[in-house]
Order: sequence, then C-alpha cells, then structure tokens
Amino acid sequence: MTKVILKKGRESSLLRFHPWVFSGAVADIRGTVSEGDLVEVCDAQGTPLALGHYQIGSIAVRVLSFDGSAASGDFWRGRLAVALDVRRSVGLTEGPTDCYRLCHGEGDGLPGLIVDYYDGVCVLQAHSVGMFRARTQICEALKSVYGDSLKAVYDKSSGTAPFKAGLDLVDGYLYRRDDFTADEIVVRENGHRFLVDWESGQKTGFFLDQRDNRKAVGAVAAGRRVLNLFCYTGGFSVYALAAGAECVCSVDSSRRAVDMVERNVALMASDFPGVQERHTALCTDAIEFLKNCPEDAWDLMIVDPPAFAKHRGVLSNALRAYQRLNAAAIAKVAPGGLIFTFSCSQVVDKISFAEAVFSAAAQVGRSVRILDRFNQPADHPVSIYHPEGEYLKGLLLYVE
Repeated sequence: MTKVILKKGRESSLLRFHPWVFSGAVADIRGTVSEGDLVEVCDAQGTPLALGHYQIGSIAVRVLSFDGSAASGDFWRGRLAVALDVRRSVGLTEGPTDCYRLCHGEGDGLPGLIVDYYDGVCVLQAHSVGMFRARTQICEALKSVYGDSLKAVYDKSSGTAPFKAGLDLVDGYLYRRDDFTADEIVVRENGHRFLVDWESGQKTGFFLDQRDNRKAVGAVAAGRRVLNLFCYTGGFSVYALAAGAECVCSVDSSRRAVDMVERNVALMASDFPGVQERHTALCTDAIEFLKNCPEDAWDLMIVDPPAFAKHRGVLSNALRAYQRLNAAAIAKVAPGGLIFTFSCSQVVDKISFAEAVFSAAAQVGRSVRILDRFNQPADHPVSIYHPEGEYLKGLLLYVE
C-alpha cells in the first residue's frame, strides 16, 4: 500500500483522531498513487497512524480508520451497520418517520459519503473520488444491512464528486428490487407526508436536516400568517398548515420546487379539508419578494436560504448577505412576530451567524429577543473529533 509520510511533528491531529490530513502536512509519498486510492498515513519515522482515501487538494487524505480496519473486506458493512444502529437508538427506524440520513460523512466515520434513506430507497452522494470508486461496495453493504426491505439504491454523485477527476459522473440506480418501479416516493416525517424526487430534486430530494426545526415551527404556527422563504418542497409550510396557520405563503425561485410544494400541500387535503385555500406558492426571488412585501403582513417568517459560503474565501461576503437578508425580515415582520432564521454554511459558525443577525437587528432598530437556538438533528451526527461537521445553525427571534 502506498504510504503518505507526514512532516515531523504534524501527526498531532491524527493522534487526536481528526479525520483529515492536509496537503501542507505531507512530506513524501512512497509509491504510486491515484486520486481515490486507499493509502497508509505514517509519521516522520514511518509509524502507521491511519488508512484513508487519497485526494488532490488542500485535504490530501480523508481518514477511514485509525486501526487498519478500512483494509478489511467487511469494513463497509460494519460502518453502515453501526450507522443504522445509531438511528435505531434514537427511534428513527420506527414510528411516524420513515426517512432519515443513514450516513453523514465524518460523523459516521465515512468521510466523503452521504446516504439518505427514504422508505426503503437509499440515495447516496459521493463527495470524494475514493467514495465514488467504492460505490458498488457501498451498495452491496446496504443490501446486506437492510436485507429484503431495501427497494433500491440510487447514486446521485454527479453534482458532488470532484468534477476535475475525470470520473464518469452519470446518476443512476446501483440496485433496484424486481418489484420497484417508482422514481419518486411518498415518505412520512413526524406523520406528515411528503413526495421525494431523488432523481431531479436538490441534494438527495429532501432536506432531512430540518426535521426537528420544522416541528418547532409547527408548535407555534397556529393562527399565524406564515411566510416561508426559500421554501424548496415546502416542509415548513406543511407543518405550519397542519398546525392551523391562518395562511401560508411559500416562495422559491425554482419552478420545480414550487410545483412540488403544491403537490405536497395537495397530499394534505384528505386530512385537512380546505388546506389548499390557505396556501399560496410563488415562483420568484425570495429576497426581492421580501424587500417588496408590505410591512406587518406576516407574523411568522421562515428564512432558510441556501449556503451563502462554500469556502472561507467568501466568508465575509456571506456574513454581509446574512445580515442584509435578516435585516429585511426583521424590518417587515409584524409586531410580536416570530422569525426562524437559519444558516447551512459550514464555514459560518454559530457565533458569527448570531453576530450577523445582531447587526441586522441593530441596523433596523427594532427590539429583538432570541427565544431559542437550533442545530442539525441526531441523524446528522458530529464526531467529537471533527467539530467542522456541525454546519446547521438557527435562531428563533421575537420582534417587538
């Protein structure tokens, strides 16, 4: 196996079980190596420390194991079986929810791999060449872990795997049970039904990381006029409508997303007569809509934009964007109104996001209180040795 030799004194992060080896820490590579290969990482004296996928870029190795287990034939099944047990331990595999994230990259000891589960269908995304090359093994491991209950495995890595690596990035099924024909499915989340289109939708088809936060919106939505900005397929809208919101307006710039919102609201009609009359869906730019909407028209807002910062080079611009967006929301919400505001940018930490919202409130000049703070749910775990895995943060604001 090719060995990646570290510079003297640069092994400390691995000794603390951090799963990344940065290119600046590498002194030498002994052997031939291609991107995605499994390599052995050693200290300056040649002592083995870890096994991981080699890649080109600032992160040179994504560590899979510190004990050599990544070289074993049962590695993939073992890691995914543990991941499933974690979800089982928090009650996600039974009850009113049949969709969850099975594998969350570093949080489940598989850096570069995302697997979302939708009522028997696993949708995987490889964020590294190593994981893309291992997708067949991963599929076989999923079949072993789930057994006959697994309906299909869909690879949706074309938008996530490194595009410069010369990979054949074509999305498609790695496995389909003989009786499986659907290209979308209806799933349940806390008893609410949603259509999921993993082939054409964003990410893997649904934003599973907001499950708990959607429930929080439902807890306070009764009787309120709700504006759901950047609504995607309408998760927050469905919870608010089911809770008895007076009206809900869902806004997104994607026509496909808005169509899916309307279909998800239509799914509610049998359980909530008249729900479609309380809902409006608009395909337009959410920021422009917020700027132009009348003041006091909404007394509950959800502000959940896409990531404004993909890397640290644009961090300052992203923080200014969060400030401008939240200033507009704080200025327009009705007195006594609530704002659920979020950031899913990994490079924006909790403190920086709160400071951006503070600056927004100060700019507008209204009295604002923080009532609650939000993060990602249990099926998006964060390794204690990899705090960078904590990416979702949110605030519940009360505006006088």
